[in-house]
Amino acid sequence: MLNELNKVGESHSTTNTSPTSKLYLESLQLVERLHHRLQEVVKDEFDRQGRNDINAVQAILLFNIGDGELTAGELRSRGYYLGSNVSYNIKKLVELGFINHERSRSDRRSVRISLTDSGVAVAKSVSALYDRHVASIESVGGISNAEFEAMNRTMQRLDRFWNDTVMYRL
Repeated sequence: MLNELNKVGESHSTTNTSPTSKLYLESLQLVERLHHRLQEVVKDEFDRQGRNDINAVQAILLFNIGDGELTAGELRSRGYYLGSNVSYNIKKLVELGFINHERSRSDRRSVRISLTDSGVAVAKSVSALYDRHVASIESVGGISNAEFEAMNRTMQRLDRFWNDTVMYRL
């Protein structure tokens, strides 16, 4: 895997060959890979449970909704859902009985969503998976609290930079 990471940037056409360029491209690849890997981990957990009624993206979405009640727009703006087809997944989760949806009385265009008992059960499964990870991440994964704090600060700064890039067209 280390050799694989060392090759990052070599296959990309960029005129900037600075150390920052290579590290930035490596970070981009890792962010994308980690997002997909989390989905694989959740899918594997549900496969072990013999569940095939929900996919990993939907399970993570239910976990992120938790005991809240919000709109589809809030799902995206709060970062609870990263895909482009949030409407499809909400519709599917309503059909499968994992989400309640109700039109707002004050704004008929707005739909409030919350979890059904089945949705809460899925969210609890994902939560239990994450709890198992927390219990062993330092001893097995070798990642300390200090490293998580530094990584989270860095990812927050990167998120802010990308947001500013879009907002101010940098």
